[in-house]
Amino acid sequence: MSGKRTTVYFDETLHRALRLKAAETDRSVSDLVNDAVRQSLAEDAEDLAAFELRESEPEMPFEALVKELRASGKL
Repeated sequence: MSGKRTTVYFDETLHRALRLKAAETDRSVSDLVNDAVRQSLAEDAEDLAAFELRESEPEMPFEALVKELRASGKL
């Protein structure tokens, strides 16, 4: 795999766990980190897409929502 090189500082315990996982799964630390970052960015993209889908929904202040829930007997 080719890519850009960077320096990342991990908490000592996290780094130890990452090295152990790399050894147990026969993968490199770089592969594990790249997969984790890729997954995190994909989740961010999903969140942004969900926000875009809901941006046309009307907003309701929290206080109004609580009053509505109480009035309907759900609280």
